[in-house]
Amino acid sequence: MNPSELATLTTEAFRPDLADVDRLPTAEIARLMNAEDQSVPTAVATQLPRIAAAIDATAARMAHGGRLIYAGAGTAGRLGVLDASECPPTFNTAPGQVVGLIAGGRAAMTEAVEGAEDSKDLAAEDLAALELRADDTVVGVSASGRTPYAVGAVEHARTAGALTIGLSCNPGSALAAAADHAIEVVVGPEFVTGSTRLKAGTAQKLVLNMISTITMIRLGKTYGNLMVDVRASNAKLRARSHRIVALATGAPAPAIDAALAATDGEVKPAILTLLADVDAETAVRLLKETDGHLRAALDAHS
Repeated sequence: MNPSELATLTTEAFRPDLADVDRLPTAEIARLMNAEDQSVPTAVATQLPRIAAAIDATAARMAHGGRLIYAGAGTAGRLGVLDASECPPTFNTAPGQVVGLIAGGRAAMTEAVEGAEDSKDLAAEDLAALELRADDTVVGVSASGRTPYAVGAVEHARTAGALTIGLSCNPGSALAAAADHAIEVVVGPEFVTGSTRLKAGTAQKLVLNMISTITMIRLGKTYGNLMVDVRASNAKLRARSHRIVALATGAPAPAIDAALAATDGEVKPAILTLLADVDAETAVRLLKETDGHLRAALDAHS
């Protein structure tokens, strides 16, 4: 991308009113930066109908075994990897069900990999290595909306019949044009010119939170706002599992301990044994019959 092209991007615009920001007291700089950040949720709100439509389409494919795949470079890529990595402990997703691809591979998480973001072919190769399927969803993430790696990922995914989403922070981007669902969160010029890890990065994190979390809600990974598919892999999560069962059922501690022991620590069937008064084997069967939706299993048994 040449300098004249950069000058056309909202996220790269120069703010003359901040030209002397380095002369200000630290507390004033912090106040100004905080005020800038407050505009991000408002910008995200303008895209809620598009976000919701993209989530419904994603959930429908994932319900048939599809995967959620993020693809981006730099900050955008790191945010996708972060969101993907948090899905297994939070929602007990299967390995590879939510994937984060970053241009340049794992090394790019901590170091710049020169030229990686400029290659559409690299994105196609990374997706081909995943054996992309039509039931998959690929989310290209790019603040500029012009990063070749993100655009290339979406273009390749469309040719494979996968669902595509383009998340950017500039209007009328190439990424938006390439995707089935375009989400353009225009946050305006950055506090530090061109530093899109700031407002743009915050906006992307908020939207990715929505995409993964609400998709998982649609897939039955929660009961109300409780993480009933949490994977209790450490002491903190075991304590959280106990608390979730308590909040969902109101049962006394000994009954909760017994239910969790009977279900090998799995929260969802433990709740079902208590609320539906069934044994663990029956709870597992009911959940299997309702594709893991606890509320549907309860309704079916009532």
